[in-house]
Amino acid sequence: MATSSEIALDLVQLWFSAFVKKQEIVYTLLLVNFWRLIVVKKPLFVLFSMLFAAVLLVSCSGGADSGESDSQKGADQAAEEKGKLKFGINNWAENVAVSNMWKVLLEKEGYEVELRTLEKAPVWTGIAQGDLDLSPEIWLPITDAPFYEEYKENIVVHEAWYEGTKLGLAVPSYVDIDSLEELNDHKDMFDGRIVGIDAGASLMGLTKDAIEEYGLEYELIESSETAMLSELEKAYNNEEPILVTLWSPHWVFAEYDLKYLEDPRTVFGEADDIYYMTRTGFEEDYPEVVQWMNNWKMDDDSLGSLMALGEELGDPIEAAKQWIEDNRDLVEEWMQ
Repeated sequence: MATSSEIALDLVQLWFSAFVKKQEIVYTLLLVNFWRLIVVKKPLFVLFSMLFAAVLLVSCSGGADSGESDSQKGADQAAEEKGKLKFGINNWAENVAVSNMWKVLLEKEGYEVELRTLEKAPVWTGIAQGDLDLSPEIWLPITDAPFYEEYKENIVVHEAWYEGTKLGLAVPSYVDIDSLEELNDHKDMFDGRIVGIDAGASLMGLTKDAIEEYGLEYELIESSETAMLSELEKAYNNEEPILVTLWSPHWVFAEYDLKYLEDPRTVFGEADDIYYMTRTGFEEDYPEVVQWMNNWKMDDDSLGSLMALGEELGDPIEAAKQWIEDNRDLVEEWMQ
């Protein structure tokens, strides 16, 4: 029969193996040796019973951590296998809203999605050069026509997801003016200012064309959508006149009573549709993403509610998650 010291040595070695390897066979051997200690020397049995309990406690804790780690590794591996998608987006309300919506949807499907906020021109350049994978918003056949003509050989335009846009110069409805042709007669009312958005936006280029076509004695102020909306809000709350560049779809029309000025010479063009574009080869690399996005359709109600929710919550990701949950039937039509 083995001595108590020999059994104790066996237990120490087994304890170390159990702690490091966490193998079930090792735990079984520990139990066998405990019974040997009962036969040889009971005091040592008590001591090593305490030691065995500690091993189980540590191993259970370690096992839980290992499980969580394996789960995280699995998620990371899935995202790595599906791929990382680089979106080129503009800091406009509808663009931010739909980009974050697709980020939530695609990440749920196992993709990693990076949103890169850029001016309009770098987005087109990035798609054409393959530095970006996808841009969710281009306006054709009019607004983004200059960009399209320059880059059409190196991009792919897919299905339209919104039909019937509008853009132009807008004022609060309480302002007593209805046409671009009347602006010079009311120059002082607006301090000779048109509050614009990003310098590279197609809308800004069209506004410069309108200034020339109508001979407007106005200065076009370059700013951003956020800055423009801030000035609009301030003026509207004080019932003061203000002249801004605007487009539809936009949540601001649900918030304020605004009107577009008539454009009898059609400088701002007829209605556009909104498409998404990708780099060449994207459809071959990610066919299911293209399939889902080609199914994607929104109207004033669905897009307006998404944008309004984003404005209300102040967090586009949380807004997207809530909107998706509230519009599950529509979303499931896309993800087929």
